Amino acid sequence: MGELDRFFSISERGSTVRTEIRAGIATFLTMAYILFVNPQVLGAVGDNHGVHLAFAQVLTVTALAAGVMTIAMGVIGRYPFAIAAGLGINAFVAFSLVGADHLSWPDAMGVIVAEGLIITALVLVGFREAVINAIPNQLKLAIAVGIGLFIATIGLVNAGIVVKGTGTIVMLAPHLDKWTIGVFVFGLLVTYALLVRRVPGALVAGILGTTLLAIVINEAKDKTLWHNGIAAWPSKIVDTPDFHLVGKFSFHFVSALGFWSALAVVLSVMLSDFFDTAGTVLGIARRAGLVTRDGRLPGMKRVLLVDSLAAAAGGAASASSNTTFIESAAGVAEGGRTGLTAVVTGVLFLLCLFISPLAGVIPSEATAPVLVIVGAMMLELIREIEWDDPGIGLPVLLTIVMMPLTYSITNGVGAGFVSYSALALLRGRRPPLLLLVFSGVFVWYFVHGVVA
Repeated sequence: MGELDRFFSISERGSTVRTEIRAGIATFLTMAYILFVNPQVLGAVGDNHGVHLAFAQVLTVTALAAGVMTIAMGVIGRYPFAIAAGLGINAFVAFSLVGADHLSWPDAMGVIVAEGLIITALVLVGFREAVINAIPNQLKLAIAVGIGLFIATIGLVNAGIVVKGTGTIVMLAPHLDKWTIGVFVFGLLVTYALLVRRVPGALVAGILGTTLLAIVINEAKDKTLWHNGIAAWPSKIVDTPDFHLVGKFSFHFVSALGFWSALAVVLSVMLSDFFDTAGTVLGIARRAGLVTRDGRLPGMKRVLLVDSLAAAAGGAASASSNTTFIESAAGVAEGGRTGLTAVVTGVLFLLCLFISPLAGVIPSEATAPVLVIVGAMMLELIREIEWDDPGIGLPVLLTIVMMPLTYSITNGVGAGFVSYSALALLRGRRPPLLLLVFSGVFVWYFVHGVVA
């Protein structure tokens, strides 16, 4: 264990091997839904040749890319960040590139590979890290708080508590007298009680306990509450992975769209990847106490390199762009502080190449409580914002609220950049040059049409 401890700096960061393993399991359980959601999203649309991606094939490449790149994050990045196919970008690939622009699936994945390679080049020359370091510390705090609110919102939506509004943007679900809602409330209260009582493995225990309750209730209701094997013991545990989609990408999209249209598409996806990761990493790292006083993360370049390569790897595997997941905060809340947490999560994803039916048992009502609780934890950082600075209130507000309202970290970061830079100039102050440049890019991004 001594070499393992030294390699991952486990003791140095105040953690233990047992805690890291437990944290890795918590992160996996919280984000295992991507194994089944990603195939649903990518399989919803046929390309210009009438090709639909098969569910089992997409599940395989989703698990493969997430497993390999999350382990790489742990070993190379040395931080507890997990990687998987990004929601929002996968919908953009399916419904915009394939559905609206009529690209073939290989061409659409080629767009993702191209933007991933471009971001990787920006990391290698130090540009991506320089942009992140140019973000004022107050905006970094706002990003972390915004992510917390975003995570909590995702949890409430996944649980069915908050739904799309009728006459309002969102609203409370009209019928809360459902067993599924009861399961969520049970999981939320019990998991939070375990956390308050400082029970080791509280989040993992909460997810597993809530899943067990869901299975019992579902069996009593003749499996009518959850469908497709969710919250029901699967008919089989072991399955055979199908790697047919690996390597099915093409750069023919440039001639199919035309050079300038292709460039605009790649840039849009790149901006989303670029700042989603920046916001996620800084927010979670701050919650874990891993950043310096000025808000910087030591070894950030390693983290960004793995994340950038993950985007290209996701496209090459036909799993869509892979990015650092905000659900990594679940592992951090469980005590994870090192890359060993990520390695454990990655290994569990690779195991799902063979035992995917078992991972599919966990319902969203069992993981949603953890997202709400983690969101509450991250909101604590709001007290560190210097509210006495009259120029920071509006950028902080826009950064925080735009994330949950638009379901996008990138949109929140962009709103914060633009408003901060504009107010600084109007007050006769000079914002950091890179911040100013990217504020201009974000103006183009918002006008041109954003990626969710």
